[in-house]
Amino acid sequence: MAANFDPTAMIERFQQRAAAVRRRALPPVEGAERLMIKEQMELDYMDFAILGDTTATFEDGILTLTVDLRPKDND
Repeated sequence: MAANFDPTAMIERFQQRAAAVRRRALPPVEGAERLMIKEQMELDYMDFAILGDTTATFEDGILTLTVDLRPKDND
């Protein structure tokens, strides 16, 4: 597996998943189930977006993902 693994492609897939969650419409359900689905979509987006913003290194079979969660400067 390590010989064919491309961490950049993996990160791109997470970016695509985050975008897909953003585009996805809520299904036609109401009440508590709708709220549950909406909350799960928000968590999915956050998780995929965080992983899509990582920097990856792959050395000696070890994948290291670095995520900078510090607020960005608005300058």
